[in-house]
Amino acid sequence: MGIRATAVVCLALVAAGCASAEGTSVTSTAERFLSAAGEGRGGQACLLLAPEAARSLDDCEKQIVSIGLRAGAVRGVDVWGDEARVRVDGDTLFLHQFPDGWRVRAAGCEPRPDQSHTGQPYECEVQT
Repeated sequence: MGIRATAVVCLALVAAGCASAEGTSVTSTAERFLSAAGEGRGGQACLLLAPEAARSLDDCEKQIVSIGLRAGAVRGVDVWGDEARVRVDGDTLFLHQFPDGWRVRAAGCEPRPDQSHTGQPYECEVQT
């Protein structure tokens, strides 16, 4: 019985480590994206967008800078498989994990006060 309990604890620790590593990777991508956009490095910010999100902007490098995104303290990270949400001071970002890493699918997101007519809980400046 002791070996089984040890195996279960080891598996739980490994799973927690994976979740923690994913959260760290998601946070890093979100911080790099917000930093680049906020500091006027539109090209670098656009490289961190999901392809559909980048294509949704007519001139990604200029528009991503003009939105007014700024880096802030990370307030929460939620990871659900290959989808994630990062909440920072004044912003919420949504990310997707692609084969080459995490990319931002939506940014400049604010909760909608009344979503009953749209079914969408957030309104975003950039989205897929």
